[in-house]
Amino acid sequence: MKIYTIKDIAQKAGVSVTTVSRVLNHRPDVNQATREKVEQVMAACHFVGNANARGLKQTDGDLVAIIIRGHQNPFLNALAETILQYTKDCKAAFLTEYIDEKADEFQTALRLLHEKRVNGFIFVGSRIDERAKAIAALDLPMVFTTVNAEQARLSHAASVSIDDRAMAREVTKALLDRGHTKIAVFGASRADGDNLAQRYQGAKDAFRNVGLTFDESRYVETRFSLKGAYDCAKTFFADKADTTAVFAMSDTVAMGVIRALQDMGKRVPEDVSVFGFDGVEMGKYFIPRLSTVEQPVDELAQQSVLVLTDMLEHGVAPRHVVVEATLRLRESVK
Repeated sequence: MKIYTIKDIAQKAGVSVTTVSRVLNHRPDVNQATREKVEQVMAACHFVGNANARGLKQTDGDLVAIIIRGHQNPFLNALAETILQYTKDCKAAFLTEYIDEKADEFQTALRLLHEKRVNGFIFVGSRIDERAKAIAALDLPMVFTTVNAEQARLSHAASVSIDDRAMAREVTKALLDRGHTKIAVFGASRADGDNLAQRYQGAKDAFRNVGLTFDESRYVETRFSLKGAYDCAKTFFADKADTTAVFAMSDTVAMGVIRALQDMGKRVPEDVSVFGFDGVEMGKYFIPRLSTVEQPVDELAQQSVLVLTDMLEHGVAPRHVVVEATLRLRESVK
């Protein structure tokens, strides 16, 4: 006998997985005709709901997974914790899943869908590329936090982010305005469809705007950890010692770069200026105090939960929210 999943029932009944979940959990926000149709399909398939998943929150059947890609990233960790603070009054239950920055968040989502019967997702620090095809057919609300999903071919995807390209352009302009032209950029893969790729484009924009071309040999792919950035910086500056400024695509990377420079006998900012990104609390007290792009963690978190619950509980269409970030010039830039 075939074992039917909640997705099978949804397809046979011509409704969303969320609707089937609501029927299973006796939610009042399902019209009677739809409820009867779903129940008839379940009866015909001898379908029994997953009691373990629903038992996580007996008063409501909705379960949302927050997947954080980058467990060593203090900015993403702080953002995820703030998101959880805003879920306390939600009807749905929330679970968190931390994965490595090189792991596949979409395969993780499919695993959680199978194991936990989740009804929605919040992806924190995600990357929307060809891997996202794995979730394209999911009829579930999902929110991408920190990456703009407006151009993604995901019909149920919303997003909350800053304008990464514009802010990276501002960072690079600030360095160019101070006479720096030999600028290194420490980031991730330039081909990936995420906020980091947008920051790379923003840096190139700033060079073009002043009639210059960014030197691609000064782009460094690094892991977003202190050690990863430290090791990459020592290797890079051994070859490109004439570099006078660094735009690091996260504050963690910036701090690793600064430590490497100091260990190599270079002073920050006297010899090399360093600009970070994210605005983590530690940067305010680091020596030197870190120049950065401060992302509004509280607003990102609040909007992410609001957008997700609007989709999950009220059937609101996905929307793409862009919030304002702030450039903070501090001691690490000469």
